[in-house]
Amino acid sequence: MSTKAYYPISEIGAGKPGFSRTRSIIEGAFYGNNVVKVNTLKEAYEMAKNSPGTIVTDMPVYRAEEIGLEKDAKVLLFNDGAVTGRYAQARRIKGEPGVDEVKLDKVVMDAIYKTRWKTLYHAECYIGLDPEFMAKAHLLIPEGEENLLYNWMLNFQYMSDKYVAMYKESQPIGGGKEPDIYIFSDPQWAPTPSPDVDYSCLSDDLTLCYFDTNQNCAAILGMKYFGEHKKGTLTMAWALANRNGYASCHGGQKEYLLADGSKFVASVYGLSGSGKSTLTHAKHGGKYEIKVLHDDAFIINTDTCASVALEPTYFDKTADYPTGCPDNEYLLSAQNCSCTMDSEGKIQLVTEDIRNGNGRAIKSKLWSPNRVDKIDAPVNAIFWIMKDPTIPPVVKLKGAALASVMGATLATKTSTAERVAAGTDLNAIRIVPYANPFRTYPLVNDYDKFKKLVEEKNVACYIVNTGDFMGEKVKPADTLGILETIVEGKAQFTQWGPFEDIEIMNTWDGQTEGFKNFNADLGDADYKAQLKSAMETRVKAVEDFATKKEGYDKLPDEALAALKKLVDALN
Repeated sequence: MSTKAYYPISEIGAGKPGFSRTRSIIEGAFYGNNVVKVNTLKEAYEMAKNSPGTIVTDMPVYRAEEIGLEKDAKVLLFNDGAVTGRYAQARRIKGEPGVDEVKLDKVVMDAIYKTRWKTLYHAECYIGLDPEFMAKAHLLIPEGEENLLYNWMLNFQYMSDKYVAMYKESQPIGGGKEPDIYIFSDPQWAPTPSPDVDYSCLSDDLTLCYFDTNQNCAAILGMKYFGEHKKGTLTMAWALANRNGYASCHGGQKEYLLADGSKFVASVYGLSGSGKSTLTHAKHGGKYEIKVLHDDAFIINTDTCASVALEPTYFDKTADYPTGCPDNEYLLSAQNCSCTMDSEGKIQLVTEDIRNGNGRAIKSKLWSPNRVDKIDAPVNAIFWIMKDPTIPPVVKLKGAALASVMGATLATKTSTAERVAAGTDLNAIRIVPYANPFRTYPLVNDYDKFKKLVEEKNVACYIVNTGDFMGEKVKPADTLGILETIVEGKAQFTQWGPFEDIEIMNTWDGQTEGFKNFNADLGDADYKAQLKSAMETRVKAVEDFATKKEGYDKLPDEALAALKKLVDALN
């Protein structure tokens, strides 16, 4: 089996794989006499349905029996409270400079002790949907949090007969030495004075996400938002994949079957709200046969360039799905949403962001009839999605170092999916390496993986701007037209001004009126100055990587040199 669940006596002990101090604290809690095993999705549904505060809508779950539920299952709505987004500030990563694992271990130890008076639920699922890569994950969570448990089992792959059989035949990860993933969660936790517990190790006063990714375990404390549990689990899987030769991807991937029988596999990378889901699922008017891997989480084998999806369902923002929208037929559960009574006396979701800024729903994989769990064809192109007003709608990057460092300095804006500190400018451009704020290992690991894809596997690399370009909104029709032009092999790229390693495409299929006379004019002194400033911001980011956290995220000198070359070209 892919990850290790059982150990011969000879393999148990200090210093052996799966037996760190943090791991022993977390895993031990799963065997308490106050733990109840939840074995099926049906059980989890009934528990969530009957949990106080759950709203059972009159919206049926589409083809419920096919996803492991009873035929009459309904969409459940549960709202947590004022916190409606992820909170990156609460993360503490074991092994990072400045992270006091001794103090953090005691915080977790004490938190687990305080759950002895609670009934705890233990659920299991699979992360990774192909025999090439499947990991078993365990969640332990207290009574009262049944909706979190249910959503976790919905979001990842519950243990159906099909996937249990697949898992038994799957390849051992890491030579069979990688242990199962264990996650302890207590959303009801709050720090209280306790002997020998020092809360100064927390980066937030009231919450904690603590990861020991080398030993595949985590603790999530004081955090009710499901997105923390989804991304916390994916964090563990991405780290596991990274250690074992995969590029870990927060993005979407699709395969185009072209008229001549050839295939084109495109991967797009961006944060929530960047357009990655729109681009991934776009049907392009039926011009191509399309297969979709996923729009949020997958991994690429850096030797074969094949890709594996990590989860079956979609955790979507509901802002674009008004009540009555046909897509709502595929919703499985919802949060951060309201509800109301329709004219027939039935409870309906109010899915737009009326209640708050991050309405969410778990959506069935059946929504996408062209979904696959693995794409065997090698990836052809990487698209970094940026919202940087100085970047044209599309540019092509030459050179593996530049291609990878541009991913490491991906520029975007904060989305409503995130909980941020008071006073944060939501419109300010910020750097989020590889559009993945959930990385728990040194940044160079991602840099090397993506560089290898470009340098050794001849994967092309582009930047697409889905925001504004110098005051002109880049419309979805432009971005989709750019993709189609590239996929069909019709793209005409030429050197962009003084840049030896960047090429630009000035015309594309579906070009909207705002870009009919498109010209990224480097003769415009004001524009040139803004572009130079944006590139200097990237230089500063890479320089900071080398000094912050004692150089934990330092990139090779070639990465900084590739960016400085761009700045020098603008002087």
